[in-house]
Amino acid sequence: MSPAILDNPLREGLEQTRASDPCVMVIFGASGDLTSRKLVPALYELAEANLLPANFAVVGVSRTKLSDEEFRTRVTPDGVESHTNWHNLVKGFSYLAGGYDQPETYQELKTRLEELDESLGTGGNRLFYLAVPPEAFSVISDQLGAAGLSEPGKPNAWVRLIVEKPFGHDLDSARKLNRELQRVFEEGQIYRIDHYLGKETVQNILTLRFANGIFEPLWNRRYIDNVQITAAESLGVGERAGYYNQSGALRDMLQNHLMQILALVAMECPISNDADDIRDEKGKVCRALRHYTPLEVDDNAVRGQYGPGFIEGQKVPGFFEEPKIPADSRTETYAAARIFVDNWRWHDVPFFLRTGKRLARKMTEVALTFKKVPHRIFDNGSGELEPNVLLLRIDPDEGISLRFGTKMPGLTTQIRWVNMDFQYGTSFARPSPLAYERLIHDCLVGDPTLFTRADSIEACWAAFDPILARWSDPASGAVPSYEAGSSGPREAETWMEDQGRYWRKL
Repeated sequence: MSPAILDNPLREGLEQTRASDPCVMVIFGASGDLTSRKLVPALYELAEANLLPANFAVVGVSRTKLSDEEFRTRVTPDGVESHTNWHNLVKGFSYLAGGYDQPETYQELKTRLEELDESLGTGGNRLFYLAVPPEAFSVISDQLGAAGLSEPGKPNAWVRLIVEKPFGHDLDSARKLNRELQRVFEEGQIYRIDHYLGKETVQNILTLRFANGIFEPLWNRRYIDNVQITAAESLGVGERAGYYNQSGALRDMLQNHLMQILALVAMECPISNDADDIRDEKGKVCRALRHYTPLEVDDNAVRGQYGPGFIEGQKVPGFFEEPKIPADSRTETYAAARIFVDNWRWHDVPFFLRTGKRLARKMTEVALTFKKVPHRIFDNGSGELEPNVLLLRIDPDEGISLRFGTKMPGLTTQIRWVNMDFQYGTSFARPSPLAYERLIHDCLVGDPTLFTRADSIEACWAAFDPILARWSDPASGAVPSYEAGSSGPREAETWMEDQGRYWRKL
């Protein structure tokens, strides 16, 4: 089946786009939670929208021993058992049990793929998805190379590799992983996935900026006072406690998810909508990040650990009451940093990044606060006019809001602040694609726009390594605590107040 332009109204955001070439998707870690919770539901939605080719198959690979039928049952999304599209899709699912470090696993996989090429007509196209712990990335990559699976086996075929985060735990490990993957795969074959970039409102940042003439002239240091990027969670570490204690909030969220959003907010206009042009501009932002000395970290970053408290009226345990958390852990569950992009557009404009577990509510947003008017002629009663704010709501209630002052009805000039709102749900009345749905489809059709390149990964780690080093040093002091259900540690509030600013309310 050759690529075709499809007009299917089922999935907003994937309309008028092409289905992928015939291919086999190989999922390493197929028995894990990510496969059943995210990857297979995304494939089902693509099938519903007719964006998968008829010649499509999935081979699950994992150490767990399962039959093909057991694998199919395990990954079946709720409520789709009777759907025709699901039956058509799942009949192409098969399973292979084997160790990731065992060459015979890959020889058996190679035979399976060749059989599918012959029986299903998948044309030698392969998508390998590494839904496995980071320590297995290089092992699997090397074994794929040794088995001859990293290169197309047929003319005009393609081979691509999706790598889940975390991509390294510091600069040295990220560089090492890049070298190890690139000795087997070319950079153009490697798709480093960050599900935040699959969110509709995150993608809309570029459209808002570069498809509208009214915003871009104001999008700079002359008019913007600061930018706040927040990703708050009400959940605790829960079952991820073991992983989280090794990672922490900064590695888990700031260095990757929030930095990807920052790059979209701060980048220059690319010369085209081409993937390389967009990623070039994002890379320039990452290279322009200011690097702190260890002592400067104390003035530019704040951390915390949640204690017991209440979330939606329910008592919840503190970080040290979670299973697998040692009593002497210094791992932060809250991280905030003041980031500077040292270039002409953003000179001395602070970007405040904030994330945390067990905060007051779940919320992800970008808030651009504009500078106050230079000369005040109106009095709103308090003697101070608040600044305008452009708010990009990523989760929940996806949309955009512009805050501005207007005169209240009456015989006096009294000002009230109001919002001009746009909401995806009410404006389009259609669901946005799942983040993984968009990203898997982009990889299948060979569009790397929403995937992170090696140079950007390393540039971001270079900026955050000094913070990690300082926080790991006992001389940096005790980690502040905050009550679950609050907005974070009091130290983060005073840190902002000392700069004459305040955090947006959660």
